[in-house]
Amino acid sequence: MIPPEAVVDASVALKWIIPEPDTEKALALYQARLFAPSFLLTECGNALWSRVQRGLMSAQEAANGLAELGNVPVTMALLETLNASALDLALHLKHPIYDCLYLALAIDFDIPLVTADQRFLKALRPHPAFSARVMHLADLP
Repeated sequence: MIPPEAVVDASVALKWIIPEPDTEKALALYQARLFAPSFLLTECGNALWSRVQRGLMSAQEAANGLAELGNVPVTMALLETLNASALDLALHLKHPIYDCLYLALAIDFDIPLVTADQRFLKALRPHPAFSARVMHLADLP
């Protein structure tokens, strides 16, 4: 079931502009009210840059993709309100703070985080209180 509200991370947002497995599921999330930390576009821009460096897309395709992401229906939350709780989560989970910013926002808003990030999902597995707040994109209908 698509949640009525959700936090989405860059692993989901990139599927809106790059055809990948589960792109249809990522696009179905447009039915929900979506939120993300304000650095979502920066993180996506970095991933697009990396794809250009690896020869997987052109610079123009990356620029077009980033422009397209600038128009997606996601409400951005200021990082300043999330940094302290994200750092606590990062230290507890032993996982990078940039992923924990998404989780901190989901906890703050009491809504699920939807991700396709396997590494983050693996880091959360030993922590049921946190993993219960996260939905794997592949598990959505």
